Amino acid sequence: MKIKTFKVERWMNDYEDDAVYNLGETCIDSLTVKELLELSGKDPQEYLTALGDVRLTYSHIFGSPELLSGISTLYQTIAPEQVVPTHGAVGGNNMVITTLIEPGDNMISVMPTYQQHYSIPESIGAEVRILQLRPENNFLPDIEELKSLIDSKTKMITVNNPDNPTGSWIPADIMKQVADAAASVGAYVLSDEVYRGISEDGSYMHSIVDIYEKGISVGSMSKIFSLAGLRMGWIATQDMEVIEQLHERRDYDTISCGVLDDMLASLALANKERIFERNREILLKNREILESWVQETEGVHYIKPVAGTTALVYYDKDIPSYDLCVRLIREKGLLFTPGSCFELEHCVRIGYAFDSKLLRQGLDRFAEFLAEL
Repeated sequence: MKIKTFKVERWMNDYEDDAVYNLGETCIDSLTVKELLELSGKDPQEYLTALGDVRLTYSHIFGSPELLSGISTLYQTIAPEQVVPTHGAVGGNNMVITTLIEPGDNMISVMPTYQQHYSIPESIGAEVRILQLRPENNFLPDIEELKSLIDSKTKMITVNNPDNPTGSWIPADIMKQVADAAASVGAYVLSDEVYRGISEDGSYMHSIVDIYEKGISVGSMSKIFSLAGLRMGWIATQDMEVIEQLHERRDYDTISCGVLDDMLASLALANKERIFERNREILLKNREILESWVQETEGVHYIKPVAGTTALVYYDKDIPSYDLCVRLIREKGLLFTPGSCFELEHCVRIGYAFDSKLLRQGLDRFAEFLAEL
């Protein structure tokens, strides 16, 4: 199987270690093990001492009862048996697509999005049709355009909600229209929801599985839980036939997730409201720092993100995004992700959900650079 270079991951691999100001990071400020234990009301010394007696054998093959129950609480319609643990969301997306998509199918993917959603099906031999998200539509899907891309061979529609890199959020009424369009040909809707869960006002954020029986949600502990090091993700769907197919697939590429990953993820899920309270404060504060900077800085503009941890910021200089970002890391120690990693130009993806002081410093370096150009 031949597959295209994963642009955003290769970029991060090549340049992240050189960053003084890492505004390429997309996770909310990562927790230490000690911080996780304290937020969960555990005594770190007691917990870590007890951990010494854990036998490092295979974990529960289909996930521990605590993990499955914890994940199911993130949805309104999902029972524990409708959850499949995976090696991160990257494993979840890959498992869904390689399980359900075959050569000759067509699959509709929004753009911009995480490259898995179009490069994996292309590598399988499926036809990928692109539904472009545009700033003039607040990076929301155009339903009439979506309908024009659907035919009898459409097997799946995939969206990223909240969207990476734009920070847009598809409202429930538009998501229902996406589901209705899919239902017209019996297609699945795969929703990559790794940034879902922390709303601005603390209200519940809907999932595709709340809206559509053939909806498939992929999530993880990485972004909104600040626990990327656990490498724990999942797939959730009401469709039990899909669950059975995924269990068959996972015998080949997963078997089980790590026993320590399962334990710590279960602990975090049981105490999610404390983690979300911490992380919502970070998100809201830093989103306003970014908004103020954009409004005050000449030569940049964006559609303000309403969810997630990333924003797509456009600049008015005549320089390709890859070249601009290489110069930024070499001259300013500043890491962004080039728009070209998302098939876009004259824009960069900024991750803003970490240390506020570092964010301000990095944005100031970018303003300096633009002024020098």
